Amino acid sequence: MTIGKGNVGAGLANLWRKAGHQVTELGRQGGDATGADAALLAVPAAAISDAVSKVRGLEDVPVIDSTNVVREPRPEGFESLADYVKSLTDGPVAKAFNTNFALLYDKVAESATPPGMFFAADDQAQRVTEAMIRDAGYDPVYVGDLSTARDVENFINLNFAIAAQRGPFFYRISLPTD
Repeated sequence: MTIGKGNVGAGLANLWRKAGHQVTELGRQGGDATGADAALLAVPAAAISDAVSKVRGLEDVPVIDSTNVVREPRPEGFESLADYVKSLTDGPVAKAFNTNFALLYDKVAESATPPGMFFAADDQAQRVTEAMIRDAGYDPVYVGDLSTARDVENFINLNFAIAAQRGPFFYRISLPTD
C-alpha cells in the first residue's frame, strides 16, 4: 500500500506490481490500511500529519517513511521525520526510499548490479522493509534502528549536491574482493 500517489508513491507501486505485489494506492482522501503487509508514506513532509490522520488501521502495519526535509524544518521535538511518523502511527516504522531519485525507477531493472538503498528500521519493520527494497530492485543497506533515521534523511543533502553537478544517479555499496 502507498500513501501518496506522486512520483515516489506511484513509481514504487509500479515496481512492486511488476514484482508480483498487489498494491493499493491511497491519495488525499485516505483510506483503510487494515491487513496491509506494509504502507509506504510518500508525501511532502508538511503533509505527513494530514495524510496519516486520513488512513485507518495503521496501528499494526509497518510504515515505511520515504519523506524528506527539503524546504520545511523537521517538526519540533522530533529527531527525525521517521520519529514524527512513529508518534502519529504508534506502530513500527522504517526510513527508506528517500535517498534515491524517483525519476530513475524505470532504470533500476536495467542496472547490472542492484543500486543501493540505505534504510533504518524498528525491529518489527526491518524484514518487510528489506523485502520491499529488494522487490523494487534495490540492494538493501541496513544502517541501524530508527535512531539512525536522521542520518538517512540527511544523506539526501549529499545526493542533491552530487546531482547538481552530475545529474541523478544510483549509488552502490561494494565490499572489496579477496
